[in-house]
Amino acid sequence: MASTALPRSDRRAALSGWRGDALALALLALLVAATRGIWLGDPVAEFDEQLYSYIGWRMQYGELPFVDWWDRKPFGLLAIFGVAHALLGPGPEAYQIVAAGFAMAAAWLTYYLARMLADRMAATIAAAIAVMLLAAYGSYSGQSEVFFAPLMLGMVRLLAVPDHPRFARNAAMAMLLGGLALQVKYTVLPQCLFLGLYALWVQRRAGASTMQLGSLAALYALLGLLPTIVIALYYAVLGHFDAYFFANFLSFFDRVAAPQGRWVASHAPGVAPLAILVAGGIYAAFRMIRPGNFALWLLLLGWTGAALLSVLLPGTVYLYYYAALAAPCALVAVPLFDRAGPAQATFGLLLVLACFSLLSLDGRRATSLAERAAAQELARAIAPHVDGRGNCLWLWDGPTALYRMTGSCVPTRFVYPDHLNNALETPALGIDQTGEVARILATRPAAIVTANRAMTLQNRDAAALVKAALESSYEATTTATMHNRELTVWLRRD
Repeated sequence: MASTALPRSDRRAALSGWRGDALALALLALLVAATRGIWLGDPVAEFDEQLYSYIGWRMQYGELPFVDWWDRKPFGLLAIFGVAHALLGPGPEAYQIVAAGFAMAAAWLTYYLARMLADRMAATIAAAIAVMLLAAYGSYSGQSEVFFAPLMLGMVRLLAVPDHPRFARNAAMAMLLGGLALQVKYTVLPQCLFLGLYALWVQRRAGASTMQLGSLAALYALLGLLPTIVIALYYAVLGHFDAYFFANFLSFFDRVAAPQGRWVASHAPGVAPLAILVAGGIYAAFRMIRPGNFALWLLLLGWTGAALLSVLLPGTVYLYYYAALAAPCALVAVPLFDRAGPAQATFGLLLVLACFSLLSLDGRRATSLAERAAAQELARAIAPHVDGRGNCLWLWDGPTALYRMTGSCVPTRFVYPDHLNNALETPALGIDQTGEVARILATRPAAIVTANRAMTLQNRDAAALVKAALESSYEATTTATMHNRELTVWLRRD
């Protein structure tokens, strides 16, 4: 019987390749830990994730997003937080550990795609830069971008080999991944559309007829929408479809854009690293060394453009949205890192060092510890005066985490302070924003938290109601500094 074992030389090559990849992935795991570990356990690391965490935690008790607690983020994102808390407890470590796993998956997929373009060194550099840029653009704890990043990378990986004998199956799986990504953040839609059109173009080049392309387009659209359809049907069965549909779709268009719109001059320094990567990658691909798989590199370049459209889709763009471009830009820049090119890996190593220094991890660690201490100070001042029955804390402006840290009830289903104090949200909540503030104040919260500086344009009428209530019935007791703002606890005088 003939032996099916690999020749010794092939076995040695395979073992050497496995060891090389294992070493690269181990280094990336260390980098993920370094760039995320300093925030582990920080309940106020970022703003939005505190809301996702609260709603996800309450899902364990049968309470529904969009009905019992309001937000416009997709159900899938909130479910990730819910599962994290169900498995790992109510603390911030739960979702931060899960987010680190997603970040590692994104690093691995970035490395894998980069290996299809260049050597192991270039792939490791690209993946390392992607990991650091995720953290640099605010996805170091639990922002939504870290959760959809590996899903989008998975889509690209499934479509990366157009002559694969099972490309049609891979494309269908990619569209389903895109549908899951939509349930993390709807703004990935331009990326899903681009990759869906690319899959159809590949099928067309393979000889598919117009009728077959139509059938495939319908199938891809169905698979991409399937997770959203399932969740919509779930809410319809429960009798809450209207609440689901308004929060997920209508409110997005009702929200007013900030005066600065999609771009402000202050974004330029923050976006510069991404621009440098893309410009350097394009120059290197055409003037220094052509990528080993030029067709894949062109796909990655097109995907980067679609990812930029995802960032710019909302009427108001914040700098942390650019985390969506971390992996695409790093992959486009792979030719710049290729050791076979004239610059070898010099530019890549310099960029890695530059990104790592820009993260300023020591300073951020000190800031995280200081803000944790500030949150604890506020919680200690509030906790003796609130309970879970009727003496509620109300956050007019402050960290959502304080509700759980103090064991307080919440006097409104709009648990995120920004939803009630932000003038841009006034027409987008489905209620009278000022009226809801008046209703909350009428319940006479036991404690109210305010800030000396607003993060967004404020609803002046609502703010005037709060100011009048504080002056007549509350006394300022404790002030702490957090996120470069002074937060004050006001206790009801009686």
